[in-house]
Amino acid sequence: MANIQFPRKEIEKYLKLTQETIDKITLFGTQAELSDEHLEIEIYPNRPDLIPMQGFLRAFKAFEGKEKGIKKYKLNKPEKNYKIKVDHSVKEIRPYTACAIVKNLKLSSESIKDIMNTQEKLHATLGRNRKKLAIGTYPLEKIKLPITYIAKKPEQISFIPLGEKKLMTAKEILSQHPKGKEFAELLSKKPIYPLFIDANKKILSMPPIINSTETGQITEKTEEIFIECSGFDLELCKKILIILVTSLAEIGGKIYQMELDYGKKELTPSFETETMKLTPEEVNKTLGVTLKEKDLEKLLPRMEYEYHKGTVKIPPWRTDILNKIDIIEDIAIAYGYDKLIPQIPNVCTIGAEDTTEEKKNELTELLIGLGLQEITSLHLIKESESDTSDLIEIKNSKTEFNYLRPSLLIPALRTLATNKDNEYPQKIFELGKVFKKNKNTETGVEEIEKITIVLTPGNVTETKKILDYILKKYTKEYTLKESSVPLCIEGRAAEIIINGKKEGYIGELHPETLINWNLKMSAAVLELNLSALD
Repeated sequence: MANIQFPRKEIEKYLKLTQETIDKITLFGTQAELSDEHLEIEIYPNRPDLIPMQGFLRAFKAFEGKEKGIKKYKLNKPEKNYKIKVDHSVKEIRPYTACAIVKNLKLSSESIKDIMNTQEKLHATLGRNRKKLAIGTYPLEKIKLPITYIAKKPEQISFIPLGEKKLMTAKEILSQHPKGKEFAELLSKKPIYPLFIDANKKILSMPPIINSTETGQITEKTEEIFIECSGFDLELCKKILIILVTSLAEIGGKIYQMELDYGKKELTPSFETETMKLTPEEVNKTLGVTLKEKDLEKLLPRMEYEYHKGTVKIPPWRTDILNKIDIIEDIAIAYGYDKLIPQIPNVCTIGAEDTTEEKKNELTELLIGLGLQEITSLHLIKESESDTSDLIEIKNSKTEFNYLRPSLLIPALRTLATNKDNEYPQKIFELGKVFKKNKNTETGVEEIEKITIVLTPGNVTETKKILDYILKKYTKEYTLKESSVPLCIEGRAAEIIINGKKEGYIGELHPETLINWNLKMSAAVLELNLSALD
């Protein structure tokens, strides 16, 4: 969620900020607070197009019914040198860019602030703190076109970054400049750094870190702007570019495309609209209302869509429309959540605790009674925490924890390592899901409920006593089959066999495992599939 402050004096040029207007802004899905100086609104991550003040105003005017449907912007073809050469060297470092030129601007200090604030909010949200995407804006009068997007070795790079007066090398920028230090981890370990360079060989910027003082600072005198978005997702770069150029068009700017040369030529931005099929029946089933075709024709344009005979045209600046549910949510906003009447379903059922949760609660009570302490960990792990090559990676993770855990042992060892200086013995357990690839599931990922117990100091004998308690409660017979178990000592580990099927393992952790996790004492582990207790 992003909190955006619009100067009250500026927004009142377009909106009369009465209490009725504030209430409407809230119904629009953006919580609003008004002070003497600002209108502050909360924008959810699914609506980055509302971050620029002009983008918010455009959408809110449609919601009020004043400028309904997809607003049309004139898109001018590129002039002779409006070209970007994308060098093959950026392929492994930051492979994509989308660019545009906007002319005929009359910038004020407030509009420049809005541009800068929009950049930083987009960096922090969709850009994942510049890791996924970064934006640059430049005064066109200081640039000679065409421009090259290229990567070079850090020792080949030097320019005066914004906020400095002296020439600095790339390494000096990362170690000394405030923005360089803040985002150094995005480039410091790379062999080459990306650059935008003009036809005079002047460096415009080193994305995603900093612009050049000479060519990368817009002022109130700037009338023409070059805009670039660079990152790892070309479609996202294009969407963010559209958000930026359309907000500038709202203050009088004229948008010009640029020709990108990736080996094949491509023009950006493009205002082509995507379409999606949607019927009143689908909307009514989801929302519990009785809307007709003519109702959708009225409601959807209030959320900037166009609708005709079951086909919805989606605004090109919307980044969040993935399926029909996203559109139906907007229909609910236009219809008015306050008009939706809650109803008790006309069904006869008796509530009961889920059997899996019931079993987990029973096990929790049993193990606490045996002197163990329950832990609860996140589903994500670092790549360095597992030696499994078949990990499932999460896209767009904001942290270094970007893989689904393949076992509960990893978070258990992390917990013990964090508490290695606390009192011993330490006896912990966790009940939860682990994940593995499975092509036969809808998502390609299988979720398995397991229980993992770790004792330190501990041995197989003590751990087996706990296994006996668990399986006796659920009247399950089992055998142990000596086996090689990852992270455990050979000859001190065994598979747990129930009804002829491997359902878990028991073992003592290998000294090398203890060293790797910086644990001080011996440890034993027990892992069991929860389904084995059915």
